Amino acid sequence: MNQLNKTLAKVGLNSFFLLLIGMIFLAKFFPEWGTSSSPLPLKSITGVGISIIFFFYGVKLSPRKLLEDLKNWKLHLLIQATTFLIFPIVVLLLYMIWGEEGNYLWLGTFYLAALPSTVSSSVVMVSIARGNLSAAIFNASISSMVGIFITPVWMELLLPESAVGFDLSDTFLKLSLQVLFPVLIGLYFHKYLVSFIVKHQRSLKNFDQTIILLIVFTAFAESFAEEMFKGYTAWELGSLSGLMLLFFFVMMGMMYGLSTLMKFNREDTIAVIFCGSKKSLVQGAVMGRVMFPDPTVFGIILLPLMIYHALQLLVGSMIAEKLGKV
Repeated sequence: MNQLNKTLAKVGLNSFFLLLIGMIFLAKFFPEWGTSSSPLPLKSITGVGISIIFFFYGVKLSPRKLLEDLKNWKLHLLIQATTFLIFPIVVLLLYMIWGEEGNYLWLGTFYLAALPSTVSSSVVMVSIARGNLSAAIFNASISSMVGIFITPVWMELLLPESAVGFDLSDTFLKLSLQVLFPVLIGLYFHKYLVSFIVKHQRSLKNFDQTIILLIVFTAFAESFAEEMFKGYTAWELGSLSGLMLLFFFVMMGMMYGLSTLMKFNREDTIAVIFCGSKKSLVQGAVMGRVMFPDPTVFGIILLPLMIYHALQLLVGSMIAEKLGKV
């Protein structure tokens, strides 16, 4: 049995990956436990967990190294360019070749490409893969804020008549409370708690993975509860999933190639790969409800993002685990 576990782990099928798959099945059969009406406040627990994760990330950061990393403008420029320029341009080129006008799945794919990067899962995976953590926190946070402005501009190319508006103050407040403030508080306590972090690295890694499992469960639970997959055959969903998986690998490969071309070290390359390849389901859902008020249309448009989001968590976590052991 131990030999079998070792063999499975070599191809990424470790216990964490199997737990991720298990979360999808749990969400399928018990979606009510992951929605807002759940008797267990899993969304609130996940939100608090994310804040705790970022507090400890702040503790991990050395103020001196953080200042040094902020000067690495080439790294930051590549991550942001990947998120907001390369992604949408690649999809636009594909649309010009194979796209169908009026096809909501193509519109959803472009919407996915125009979205900002995730904050929590990007940073968690960079941490697990032992990449440049301070650069990941900086770029993921900046991406979330910049995306509030850039994503609607991109969507105007395909939705010229859409009326788009956002409550920027509320978005910035939530982002600050959940991400920025915990990091700053943790950074302040760096010299007091860094030894504790070193001593309990394994436990903190387990905590990070537990929060990812909750994120996967609640995301899929919402999807199943709202019947977002209804009306699609297994073949159509499988084909779309295959294309999204191919898209994910193509983008990761492109980012790895650009990082190599720019001669980034291993830690910076990991930050580019994980921060640049992620797309935020949370912001996609929030902004999408404004840009696509028809719930039927919105469900179809959100489908590529839902599938991509699942793949970036499942496959991304598997890759991060393998890189962390190198």
